[in-house]
Amino acid sequence: MTTLESIRIKKSFPVEKLATHTKETMSANVTISSNPLLRGTGLPPFAEIQSEHVVPAMTQLLAELETELSSLEANVEPAWSGLVEPLEKITERLSWCWGVVNHLMGVKNSPELREAHEAVQPQVVQFGNRLNQSQSIYNAFKKLRESNAWKNLESAQQRIVDAAIRDAELSGVGLQGEAKERFNAIQMELAEAGTKFSNNVLDATKAFSLKLTEKAEVEGLPPSLLSLAAQVARGQGEENATPENGPWVITLDIPSYGPFMQHSTRRDLREKIYKAYITRASQGDLNNNPLIERILKLRQELAELLGFKNYAQLSLASKMAPNVQSVETLLEELRGASYDAAIKDLEELKAFAASKGASEASDLKHWDISFWSERQREEKFAFTAEELRPYFPLPQVLDGLFGLVKRIFGVTVTPADGQAPVWHEDVRYFQISDESGNAIAYFYLDPYSRPAQKRGGAWMDVCINRGKLNNKSNESGKAQIRLPVAYLICNQTPPVDGKPSLMTFREVETLFHEFGHGLHHMLTKVDYAGASGINNVEWDAVELPSQFMENWCYDRTTLFGMAKHYETGETLPEHYYQKLWAAKNYMSGSMTLRQLHFSSLDIELHHSYRPDGSETAAQVRSRIAKNTTIIPPLPEDSFLCAFGHIFDGGYAAGYYSYKWAEVLSADAFGAFEEVGLDNEEAVIATGRRYRETILALGGSKHPMEVFKSFRGREPSTEALLRHSGLS
Repeated sequence: MTTLESIRIKKSFPVEKLATHTKETMSANVTISSNPLLRGTGLPPFAEIQSEHVVPAMTQLLAELETELSSLEANVEPAWSGLVEPLEKITERLSWCWGVVNHLMGVKNSPELREAHEAVQPQVVQFGNRLNQSQSIYNAFKKLRESNAWKNLESAQQRIVDAAIRDAELSGVGLQGEAKERFNAIQMELAEAGTKFSNNVLDATKAFSLKLTEKAEVEGLPPSLLSLAAQVARGQGEENATPENGPWVITLDIPSYGPFMQHSTRRDLREKIYKAYITRASQGDLNNNPLIERILKLRQELAELLGFKNYAQLSLASKMAPNVQSVETLLEELRGASYDAAIKDLEELKAFAASKGASEASDLKHWDISFWSERQREEKFAFTAEELRPYFPLPQVLDGLFGLVKRIFGVTVTPADGQAPVWHEDVRYFQISDESGNAIAYFYLDPYSRPAQKRGGAWMDVCINRGKLNNKSNESGKAQIRLPVAYLICNQTPPVDGKPSLMTFREVETLFHEFGHGLHHMLTKVDYAGASGINNVEWDAVELPSQFMENWCYDRTTLFGMAKHYETGETLPEHYYQKLWAAKNYMSGSMTLRQLHFSSLDIELHHSYRPDGSETAAQVRSRIAKNTTIIPPLPEDSFLCAFGHIFDGGYAAGYYSYKWAEVLSADAFGAFEEVGLDNEEAVIATGRRYRETILALGGSKHPMEVFKSFRGREPSTEALLRHSGLS
């Protein structure tokens, strides 16, 4: 993302809240001069930062930035030094302070921090809008692009200027009068509608629960789910609930719903739970159907205000895919390859169920698929995720991961604990060095789950961007380079009973994935912050380095180098490696088709569909499902009412990005396969070329140029289809 994009905030809160909260906070004797959030540069002093610092820091900072922005607007020059550099100082100060707050919201959340965050968020939004819609700055960027100095700018500099002009135009900088007012009003209403959509899904999910009291009702459920269900029951007032004797409460939360659908032998209860899940937020006060139509209508109007025919065109204006047709072509190619495979998956599942004497085998319903898939998986591959844990202790996995990147990229990762303040005692700090031993980057690793204060999932985020320190020079007179720092966050099992963190294979893949994002940020060689690392990389290309790294988890040399039993040191037995390979593509046709269904539906709703027309959004889904599902959705299926990715997330007309980037990453790994994964010399040479292109160039060139510079051609779907077992 660009620097300007990184400060755009989606949700809004009452402005009046700021004054009240500020008064309360200032009474806590927090002075501006001692506020660690106003430090603005370097590693964040996490040990010093408290929730009460947020409001006074942001209030002071935004006031200062308003003054600086006004001064820049009055004196702006259409030159790199008179436009981009002073603008970068403004955005980086905001990104540093607000970035620290947002980071802590994810890893050290608390009611006090949440309240402070909500209090200042509207002002951050307003400043971002003011910045993005500045006419004088926009005009200066255009003059710079038209000037004689343009041809002397480096590729990265030109891309930064182009992106700034594009982002301003997509933010409504060219609108005047009523059109601009309407644009900003739509943005506000869309933010509020998205928040309400999300809240409705959350409330509807929480509103349903099913209490089970007989042991026959929980037959087949694993001990972990019985423990969770008893815990939920105790939370609802059943003080004596136990995993052994119940009562048990099943909810629509994924940790409860998912395992229940996989393991419950009670088909009638699976049907009940399934139908409750697919009708979430579709009825009564929590009905999202009107919101869906409203959001789609507002997006269409927004697109038309900006001169686009539809919202899909607006969305793709800042992505790698050149147009809607190219997206539809990719989706259709993958659909053609996966549809027959998905039919075969279903037929094999029916045959398996029949072999077990299931009465429903000839007519499997939606609520039967997860159950019989899990039974078939267990029998077909004869291993569970739990069996592999002892072979993947975190320290050993890190050694394997760091050994891999030294082998293929020539960089060395070493512990640097104690050299940086951390937000929790479990957080590690590492240094990355080049072949000469010079430090080129650093990263934090926060590996373990902390449900009370850390959000779920895994992610990489930017702590510090690589960039020139324009006011500092080295001995040769060149500008000093600020080294990049990344946050790598996972939520895996912590050490228990004196044992190290023993990881599932999926957790290993997740760590490799996030480290791929980190390498993209840290191994950049671009010296302009606006295009270094992941900055200014199109949304549908940014997953390339992360998905690429996942492939190495199945590489024999890499896997056997790190998979060793934490007690005996025994290497993972060969039969487990073979089973991992076999299970890799289990029902891949069905899983691919499912993603394509979502992607095709998303594009259709934002491209051809018009609210208030002859169809509803739900009817569009039914039409799309005819070619993208094997078992059609039930009439009451209200999946769209809970499709937060496109109605309350960043994936509107962009859900296809998952598959788009997967094509790139699979093809990139294919370059290593072609030279031979056991050909060490060729693997090293290919790895260095990957580092100097995909990782080093960041957002300094268009992703297609970057990919072609590595691969020598445009990407092909062949590798993805082969890796998925669909070729």
